[in-house]
Amino acid sequence: SFINSDPTMPPSFILATCILLQLLPSSVVGFADFKLPSFPWDNKQTSGPLLGGGDKALQPGDTIAVIGASGNVGKLVALRLSDTYNVNGIVRDASSIAPFFEGRSDKVKLFEANLLDEMTAMEQSNESATSKCPASLLEPLTNANAIVICTGTTAFPTKAWTKSGEDGVTSDVLSALLDNSFSVKEAIASLDAAGLNTPNNVDAKSNKFLVDAWNTACKVTQKRIIMLSSIGVQRRDSMPFPILNACGVLDAKASGEAAIEQSAQQNGYSYTIVRPGQLFGGPYDNNYYLGTLFQLDKDAATQDVVVGKGDALLGDTLRSTLAEVTAQICEGDCARDMDFAVVNEKGESPSVELVQERLKAL
Repeated sequence: SFINSDPTMPPSFILATCILLQLLPSSVVGFADFKLPSFPWDNKQTSGPLLGGGDKALQPGDTIAVIGASGNVGKLVALRLSDTYNVNGIVRDASSIAPFFEGRSDKVKLFEANLLDEMTAMEQSNESATSKCPASLLEPLTNANAIVICTGTTAFPTKAWTKSGEDGVTSDVLSALLDNSFSVKEAIASLDAAGLNTPNNVDAKSNKFLVDAWNTACKVTQKRIIMLSSIGVQRRDSMPFPILNACGVLDAKASGEAAIEQSAQQNGYSYTIVRPGQLFGGPYDNNYYLGTLFQLDKDAATQDVVVGKGDALLGDTLRSTLAEVTAQICEGDCARDMDFAVVNEKGESPSVELVQERLKAL
């Protein structure tokens, strides 16, 4: 999501200084060249007929694997999808999230897996992800007609980067900067190699790993894959996105998107990249993200939903809106083989029919 950052940015001063020193002399587009983004009312073009359909359209009772079903967005996505589908929620700790799905145990099954640990183990065993699906992912992916990837990490170093998600990251970042002569790029690469939950490990490598595992394990018809990404991925050379991308989060998401699109084309299922803005609104169970920390109080007045093909919108996105839109593109069999942005604007929450109409017009 846009600006998945901790406002304290530990260790903020040193890291920010290094970033600015290395960004400013580079080929970043200056503010003088900055153009306002296009808005939905500027774009009169509508797409042609929907791609896919037929036996590749998700049906009620199909199974969808939700990766990251314990996160603030993932839990809402899994819960909303369970209205129509069976959900295999892949989480790190099932016991911590099980109460959230109370009353839905017949529709939501939880499976524990640590993607980075599984990737590391596979690399050490010299086995390719294309030839093997780890045991922890085998059961939830075997009967999954679709997968929704809700994983992600913060744009800048926070607790979310640590392996436990609870420890401090300051000492790791300082050591990496000192060991690499304060080169941010090389310091981030060393944190990647150390197995931290960096953007490259979470948004690039893990996504490729998941796609390969699903292709290997799945024994039913693969229908579609959905990735919750971010606005700015296609504009990361234009202000203000180079700042957000200083530690490579948008580059990593772009790599993950490419892996998903390529796999969909090669294996005959559809893909959708959903681009939310900065996330806000409940639930507030995790505390790594800007919208969560401030608990931005605009939920009631900012509920209208705007969608736009590609990566041209700016704005914030309610977590509940993102979950609803994700479910509706599955239920309505729309937005196939494309990417689109979704943000909230001032206004009342639109009806299900109106949201569906806007999605089908993409």
